[in-house]
Amino acid sequence: MMRLIGKVAIITGAGQGIGRIIAMRLAAEGASVVIGDVNTETAWETAQEIETKGGNAVSIKLDVTKRNDVEEITRLALEKFGKIDILVNNAGIYPNSPIVDMKEEEWDLVMDINLKGTFLCSQAAARQMIIQGKGVIINIASVDAKTRTLKNAHYAASKAGVISFTRTLAGEVAEHHIRVNAVSPGWIANDPSKVNTQRWQEAIKDIPVGRLGTPNDVAEAVLFLVSDAASYITGEVLDVNGGMVMD
Repeated sequence: MMRLIGKVAIITGAGQGIGRIIAMRLAAEGASVVIGDVNTETAWETAQEIETKGGNAVSIKLDVTKRNDVEEITRLALEKFGKIDILVNNAGIYPNSPIVDMKEEEWDLVMDINLKGTFLCSQAAARQMIIQGKGVIINIASVDAKTRTLKNAHYAASKAGVISFTRTLAGEVAEHHIRVNAVSPGWIANDPSKVNTQRWQEAIKDIPVGRLGTPNDVAEAVLFLVSDAASYITGEVLDVNGGMVMD
């Protein structure tokens, strides 16, 4: 039995990688999905793949740092499907720079996409969900928000901000029957060109289950949290990291 029949989901950054797999997984469970990505071609490809498999999907260009784009994807969801049941804030970037060499512009860009984008999209969706009297928001965080990390202080700080934002928003909208949770992935084998590098192979040594995660591992966690099976869960962070961080 499909768990999301009749539901409408917006997924940001769903033109590729983890976002694409999340979109496809939710669509496979019956959700109508709105694909947002700064890359219009890959967003369209995700939507077409879902439609080819019998699902319902539309795509639109989305720069999560721009309020106009966020308002447009919200309007598209309402025009095409009449409501917004689910928002997955997946869009993000992960550059590497030592703090002493980091450019201010790079810091600002990471914060704008990873944290401000989560705020803008959540605000727009929450306003509609309050009108509806229900909804679910999932924010993608990271294990880097909870542990020591090197050469990505901006990313780690932005994801720590996502976790704090998640808890605050969950408390503010709970009375409207809106749940807000985060999924915090660890080392996810999303880019084949990186998986076989020494850095990624060394990482496996710190993962108790002895393997890298997959995009589907993250998608399954998202699916659980947006489903009715998680109806009594809000303000939580679900770690999907093979045991790297246990809290």
